[in-house]
Amino acid sequence: MNENRKVLIIDDDNRNIFALRAVLKSKGYQSLAAISAKDGMDFLKNDADIGIILMDMMMPDTDGYEAIRLLKSDNQFRKLPIIAVTAQAMPGDREKCLEAGADDYISKPIDVDLLVRILSSHL
Repeated sequence: MNENRKVLIIDDDNRNIFALRAVLKSKGYQSLAAISAKDGMDFLKNDADIGIILMDMMMPDTDGYEAIRLLKSDNQFRKLPIIAVTAQAMPGDREKCLEAGADDYISKPIDVDLLVRILSSHL
């Protein structure tokens, strides 16, 4: 793990943000949180230390699918790993997230050991 790289959590639910930040901190990761895709993009433009994004897929306004497409179409962020985080765990949901441009996928409730493996493989 690269301790100098931050995890950006983009999720509209403060309870999810609180839980993810607590888990990440306990595993030695620094994190930032944004409650919308727009706020997340503002963080990205102002913090070069962000190394990965945990993107909630179901948000009002700009959902995770659209936010991923926007980020991956921007040369500045195209190679930044984005992990889709969603309560949608039906057959085909993982593929839908990956087709939108996510680099990986994890379903809620979060399996902490799986999350750490995913983060380690992308950072």
